[in-house]
This record gives sequence, structure tokens and C-alpha cells, in this order.
Amino acid sequence: MENRIIFHIDANSAYLSWEAAYRLQYGEKTDLRVIPSIVGGDQSKRQGIVLARSIPAKKYGIFTGESIYSAKQKCPNLVVIPPNYERYMKASNSMVELLEEYSPIIQRYSIDEVFLDYSNEEDYLNTAYEIKDRIKNELGFTVNIGIGPNKLLAKMASDFEKPNKVHTLFTNEIQNKMWPLPVEELFMIGSKTKAKLNGRGIFTIGELAKLDREYIYSWLKKPGLTIWNYANGIEDSPVKNIPPPVKSIGNSTTTSFDVDNKKEAHMILLAISEMIGMRIRSIKQQGSVVSVGLKDYKFYSYSHQKKLDIPTDSTNTIYKTSRKLFDKMWKGEPIRSFSISVSQLSSNDFFQLSLMEEYNKKEEILDNTIDKLRYKYGYDTVIRSCFLHSGIEPIIGGVVMEEEYPMMGNF
Repeated sequence: MENRIIFHIDANSAYLSWEAAYRLQYGEKTDLRVIPSIVGGDQSKRQGIVLARSIPAKKYGIFTGESIYSAKQKCPNLVVIPPNYERYMKASNSMVELLEEYSPIIQRYSIDEVFLDYSNEEDYLNTAYEIKDRIKNELGFTVNIGIGPNKLLAKMASDFEKPNKVHTLFTNEIQNKMWPLPVEELFMIGSKTKAKLNGRGIFTIGELAKLDREYIYSWLKKPGLTIWNYANGIEDSPVKNIPPPVKSIGNSTTTSFDVDNKKEAHMILLAISEMIGMRIRSIKQQGSVVSVGLKDYKFYSYSHQKKLDIPTDSTNTIYKTSRKLFDKMWKGEPIRSFSISVSQLSSNDFFQLSLMEEYNKKEEILDNTIDKLRYKYGYDTVIRSCFLHSGIEPIIGGVVMEEEYPMMGNF
């Protein structure tokens, strides 16, 4: 489908750029983009994570997903700005409204990423530069625009040199522009997949692309074929006009008794994860950040977060991550309230495989089959055996937490 022209428009350090643009507009003298700064959890909550960083912060070795405490250790003078999702959604809406002037076929993949189908139009390169410059001049922030014959290559192109750039990646450019890159820079390859590939001497995207197709299938099965296709620039999903993802999916519950043993706490986390997994799959989303919040018997609240390598909609992955976060922060005090949320959501319409990171085809089929049974016959139609005679509800809906728009900046 080489005759297609797909743009991928990606706001540079979106949250931080939007925060900086807003503050400058209202008279603040300091541009957050030119000082060591981050957008992350409340500064008083040492366990929040970095959601966006400035280029000066990057030079200190600060990375998205690390704890604010760790970032402050690297840069004691780091400016920490708590996120304002309403503000960011307004900036995102303004960007989409501008893009709609150029094409009616737009897929709002996340709050700061948009695919635009510019096929059958002329002068696509000058149009991309015009869009980039208009966003900077009219809206006050910068974007990268990647151009390719499909969404994958457009996405890869937008990740080339930043900020405020336009890049192309067509089939005849793959060998020179994409193949020399480290294999972990290929979309949907995380740390576990990288380790597997490196273990067999595969360190670049080109080395993966040149593997025999049958060999990669015999080794890694269907996920292997997917990343082999990606390495060769093969991807044909359409740009779809779909609703933007919500900000987060979360549930909380207050127990009828103080929970003071780990087994019961884990079961409550599993019950909440069951509901969150069903809800996130029902809206065809996947999330990159899992957060667990606790309130103890003295009504003291605290929370931990973790950023995943690969977005997920798996109940099991949500539960395992929540359990690890709980084990890390719980000191044995009685707990009376639990909450879990999954954020940095994006559509699963584009790429649905989690590949080798946590990929389990049987688990995916099982999740979807159980969802169908529960929605048709009731939530208690299928429950896990560990809940039998436990006194704990097998699926906890609790209080539906805030659902707005996404926290995400990456796929």
C-alpha cells in the first residue's frame, strides 16, 4: 500500500510543552522547556513517577517512568509540576481541530499522538511542514511529524531526531534509515524481547529483518512474525476515526474489615484487577501505567506507580503489577481501602499484540471468553477458585474512579 501517505503527529514532551505554553501565555517568565523540569505526581508524594521531562532534565539522565524521588536525586534543583489533565486535553483538542483542516480521516491514538491519512493529496511534504509550523506559531508547542506508507513507518519516522522536525520513512528508505537502529527501537519491542533477540546475536532492526521468516516463526511463533513484519516495514491497518481514549480506568473498594495479612490483600487486588481488566477491554484500550493506592486504619493514604514496557489490557498483568507494588509499600499495617488504576491509555486498534513481553495467546483468549460469559450471564458466572469460601467478592467494582482522557505520551 505504498501509495498511501500517512502522517503521525506527535507532540514533543507533550505535558511539559503544554504546561510551558500555558504558563508563558499567562505571564510566567520562565519557560519550563529550557530548565531542568518534569511533569509528574504531586511533589509531596515521593512515589510519583515522571510523565514528561524537558531536554535539560534529560541531560541529567532523568527518564520517563522513573520515580520523582530518583529524579530529584539526580537533579536537586529539578522543577516538578503536577499534571493538569484538563489543561492538556484542551491543548490536544486544539491540535486536533487544526489537523481537521487538512483531512477528515484522523485517528486520535492518544492525547498527544494523531494519525492523519493524507493519501491522494499532493505536496504532502510541504503540507507537513505547514502543519508543524502552524502548531508552533498558533498553539505554542512543537511536534514531530513522521510520514510513511503506513502507520508503523510514520510512527517510526516521528521518533527520529527531535524536536520540531519532519521525517519520512518510505519503503525505499527502510534499509538506510531504520535497519541500522538498535532492535529495541522497533515499535513494541521491550526489555524482555530485546533480551531474547540479543541472546541470539540480533542487535539491530536490520538483523531482525534479514532473519528467515520460517525461522522466526519456529522460534517466537505469531509474535515473532509480527516483529519480523515490522522490521521489514509491513503493516496495513487503516486510519480510523475512533473516539479518543479515556484518561484512566480505575476502581477502589473499602473493606468491611481491616486487612492485615498479605494473602487477603492479594485477593482483594485480584478482585479489583478483574473488574478493571473487563472495563479496559470493553472500550478496546490498553494502559502503560499501573497505580495502587492504600488507606490504612488511621486513614493515612499512600500510593505507588509503575510504568510498563508494553501497554496491556491483561487482567493477569494488571494483577501481577499491582501485587508487586503492594508488596513494595506495605509494612504490615491494617488496610481498610484499596484502589487500582490503569492510565496512559491508548487504543488497541492499531497494534494488539503484547509480543513476548507478557504475551500469552491462551490468556488473551481466556480473558475475552470470560468477559463474554460474564456480560451475558452475570459477573459471578465465572470466578476464580481461590475466592470460594473466602468471604471476598471475586469481582470488585467498588467506586468507579475518574474517567476523563488519557495520560499517555507513548504507544
